[in-house]
Amino acid sequence: MRADNLVLSPRGMRFLRLYFPCSVGRGGLRSDKREGDGATPRGTHRITGCLYRPDRVARPCGWAEPILPGDLWSDDPGDADYNQLVRAPCPHSHESLRRADPLYDIVLITDWNWPVSTPGRGSAIFLHQWRKPHHPTEGCIAFRRDHLAWICARISPGTRLIVP
Repeated sequence: MRADNLVLSPRGMRFLRLYFPCSVGRGGLRSDKREGDGATPRGTHRITGCLYRPDRVARPCGWAEPILPGDLWSDDPGDADYNQLVRAPCPHSHESLRRADPLYDIVLITDWNWPVSTPGRGSAIFLHQWRKPHHPTEGCIAFRRDHLAWICARISPGTRLIVP
């Protein structure tokens, strides 16, 4: 394994020979991920993007894009834009990226079921800030805010996320 891979382990997320505590989905780790199961998908994924709230945090890396008012992520398997960044107004089920809480102040986007999405296979596996230490997510991987910022400053698009 390369040191610049993000590798999930029982000790946390290993990156650059360091371990960072993290949270995974309430549904555990699954090879057969489905929309709404709360699971974190097993496999090798790639980091494809970084989003941030410019009104709350400094740009975490040179390739980060700002989260703007009206930015949403479609989680409706019936939407042609399922598992894609969409803009309000959106008539389909979606998640707001501009949240009142700090969970999405910095977001790393993975290529899970993207860019070509299979409806119902699951949407939006992000790396984001945790709600509280080790509190489960809806399938994403969550970190302490300062750890997430540190990781963001040292990765690049294409970095591999390995969930064994």
